[in-house]
Amino acid sequence: MKASPADQQELLRLQSLDTRLQQLAHRLGALPQTAPLAELAKRHTAVRGTRAEAVGALEGARAELTRLESDVAIVEARIARDGDRLQHTSSVKDVTALESELASLARRRSDLEDQELVVMQRVEDAELRVADIDEERATIESEVEKLQAERDEAAAGLTKEREAAERDRDVVAGGVPAELLAFYEQRRARGAGIGAALLRQRTCQGCNMTLTGSDLDTVRRAAADDVLLCPDCDRILVRTEESGI
Repeated sequence: MKASPADQQELLRLQSLDTRLQQLAHRLGALPQTAPLAELAKRHTAVRGTRAEAVGALEGARAELTRLESDVAIVEARIARDGDRLQHTSSVKDVTALESELASLARRRSDLEDQELVVMQRVEDAELRVADIDEERATIESEVEKLQAERDEAAAGLTKEREAAERDRDVVAGGVPAELLAFYEQRRARGAGIGAALLRQRTCQGCNMTLTGSDLDTVRRAAADDVLLCPDCDRILVRTEESGI
């Protein structure tokens, strides 16, 4: 491939901008808030799961308490009914049966009330558990909000730098011949983001390998508009007055 020395040297400007864009992308992806936010996201997910279990336990305890309260109400209604019947009967047999049933109902009510006290404590404990979890979740969300604000502030500055670099790149790339630009992009894709490198004092700045022997002779014999590749890293080798050849 042929390209004027000036066009080849424009690739160094383009490469500098591409390297800058890579650095900015890395910095945007490695902001100091990123790791803590990821950890907080895990904690938040775990807390949501714990809360779901705690709410389930609370709802179960409340349902059991409601059932017990209903059972107590039924027993009390039965006691009231039998007490009224006892007041209005003169049958010794009925009195004996009613007194026996009232005694049984009283024991049943006592048992239910004891169970109520136990379940009421379970409800109270479950409510406290949910409240503690909600407090923990609120703390996590507050930390997340703070870190996100810090991250967004840091990212805003880097984003402006990236946008400026992208505009500069568009300008430089627009001045490079299409065929040479396509070749550069191909080399860059294969060269870990580096498509063109300066040859300085016979050393490729892309791989830091010094040209010697036949490789150096090839570069020396090449025409100024020949587009050369580094024999070691296969990137475009740009020659300037610094090349030392």
